[in-house]
Amino acid sequence: MAGNLKNGRIPVIAANWKMNKTLAEAIDFMRGLNREAGKFRGIEIVVCPPFPVLHPAVKANGEDSRVSVAAQNLHHEDKGAFTGEVSGACLKSVGCSYAIVGHSERRQYFNETDDLVNAKAKAAARNGLKTIMCVGETLVERERGMTFDIIERQVRTGLSGLGAETVSTMVIAYEPVWAIGTGRASSPQMAEECHRFIRGLMEDMLGAAVSEKVRIQYGGSVSPENIADFIAMNDIDGALVGGASLALESFLEILKRTSKILN
Repeated sequence: MAGNLKNGRIPVIAANWKMNKTLAEAIDFMRGLNREAGKFRGIEIVVCPPFPVLHPAVKANGEDSRVSVAAQNLHHEDKGAFTGEVSGACLKSVGCSYAIVGHSERRQYFNETDDLVNAKAKAAARNGLKTIMCVGETLVERERGMTFDIIERQVRTGLSGLGAETVSTMVIAYEPVWAIGTGRASSPQMAEECHRFIRGLMEDMLGAAVSEKVRIQYGGSVSPENIADFIAMNDIDGALVGGASLALESFLEILKRTSKILN
């Protein structure tokens, strides 16, 4: 882990609840997390609730919380007749700090393209939100030897037109699609290879200073049992956690094991 500490990147552990949790469950989780969050110095903690409980989650956080709240998605326009969509301005106004764009489930189930992901990243930046931009290949693409081609296309298109200052605040989440929700995590070495490739792409696009600053987290069947192996890799700067983030005890254990590796 010395590489991450040496380069000044603070690991970010994010809980992506997806379409889970009621209002009461979300508030209980946030209150419980806040009671423990101070123990995990040197880690940025982010929670990504469903839209209806974003504001209550922020309120449950309190003003001095070390936990940030992220939206799971946003629309690429700032306002308009887009029934059922949510704008970056609205998310910012209820206390969100981040927005996820390009999650594989959005790409797969809602046909989101690389260009749309880029437009959403720009909308987030316009409205003062930091972005967690997801990239990753499917199992078929990996088996066909297309992994790096897919990642390069997603990264280059997703970051197109975003300046160095904006990109420096972003988090890139490498999520091999075949590992999301399947229990079949990538090996730490395989993930590290892809993270190193992404960092190289950003150096080519925006220079070494930006490349060394951007945090790249791993997502895909992250658990308390495997988190330490991922965090130990030099270019893995945290995790985007799905199923294992739904139970507070499990998420706290991930934070605990991450903290132990760092310290």
